[in-house]
Amino acid sequence: MRAARFHAKRDIRVEDVEDPVLSEPDDILVEVALCGICGTDLHEYLMGPIVTPVRPHPLTGVTVPLVLGHEFAGTVVEVGPESGVAVGDRVAVMPSVVCHRCFFCLRGRHALCTRFASLGLSAQWGGLARFAKIKPYQVARIPDSMTFEEGAMIEPAAVAAYGVDRAGLVGGDNVLIVGAGPVGALSALYADAMGAGNVVIIEPNKQRAARAEALDVGPVLHPEDVPTSDLLGAMTDGLGFDVTVECSGSQPGLQLALRATRRSGSIVQTGLHTKPAEIDAMKLSENELALYGSWCFKITDWPRVIRLVSRGKYPVTKALSSVIDLPDVVSSGFDALVDPQGSDMKILVRP
Repeated sequence: MRAARFHAKRDIRVEDVEDPVLSEPDDILVEVALCGICGTDLHEYLMGPIVTPVRPHPLTGVTVPLVLGHEFAGTVVEVGPESGVAVGDRVAVMPSVVCHRCFFCLRGRHALCTRFASLGLSAQWGGLARFAKIKPYQVARIPDSMTFEEGAMIEPAAVAAYGVDRAGLVGGDNVLIVGAGPVGALSALYADAMGAGNVVIIEPNKQRAARAEALDVGPVLHPEDVPTSDLLGAMTDGLGFDVTVECSGSQPGLQLALRATRRSGSIVQTGLHTKPAEIDAMKLSENELALYGSWCFKITDWPRVIRLVSRGKYPVTKALSSVIDLPDVVSSGFDALVDPQGSDMKILVRP
C-alpha cells in the first residue's frame, strides 16, 4: 500500500509499505477513508523528530521512518475472533496507545501513561495509508448518518473538548480563544455547544480570521486592528474573561491570555509550545489565576464526542477547509498549512 512516512525534518515521503497483517486475536484492520493533518504533524515536519522516536519506543518498539496520521476514520475490513467489532463497521479511531498498567492508566489518566504512544506518531501504523491495524479499545463506531469527514474530525474535536473541560467552563462564561487554527476553531465551537455566554476569538492571520468568522460563534478580532486589551476589557465589563483557551502555542498568545483573563479565572494551554515560554508569574499570584496544561484527551470520550457531533450540537466540519489526495499530502497539505499567510484551517487526506 502507499503511505506517507516521516523520515526526518522536512522529509515526508509517499512510498510503498507492506500491508498490515492480523497477528493477534483482538487485531482489527481498518481501511482508512479520511485522515487529518494535525498541528503535531506540522511540528514534526518543521522541527522533528520531536515525539517521533529515533530510538525504539518503550511501548511499541518503533523508530522513524514511520507512517504518519492519527486523526482518521474508516471501515473495518478484517477482524480477529476477539475483536468485538464486525466487518463493515464504520469507525472513528482513537489513536492513543497505552500500557493499561502504570500508575496513571490505572487511575483513568491514560494520556499521562508513562509509556504513552500514538498511532501515526510513535506506533507502526497510521492513518495516512490505505490500511491501519488497531486494537478494540481504539475503535468507536460512528452512526450511518455521520460522514467520514465528521468521523476524521473526532480526534481533534476531542482534543479541543478536553482543553475546554480542563478549564472548568460553566454555562454563561465569557470565553476567549487565542488562535484560530483547527483546535482553536474546534475549541470555540465546543465552548459554544457547552453554553458559553460569549465566545471571542483572537487571530492575527486575516485569512484564518475570515474562516473563523464563518464559524458564527462570536466576534473575531485581529490584534493589530484594535487596542486588544482595552477592547477585550470592554467586552467583559472590565472584568476579563472567565475562561481563556490558548491555542496558538506562542509566547505572545500566552501573555495575552494572562492579561485578558479575569481575577480567579482559568487559562488552559491547549496549543503546544515547541520551546520554553516566559510568563509574568506575578499575574498568576495577584489575580489568583489557574493555569492548566492540556495533553490529548480522555481515551474513553469518543462516544460522547461522536454523539455531540452526530446530533449537530458540535458542528466540527465548520473547521474543515479542504480534502486532498495522498500524493499531494506534502505540497497541498503540509506546505499549505505551514505557510504563515495560508488560508487553510483543517485539511483531510484521502489515502
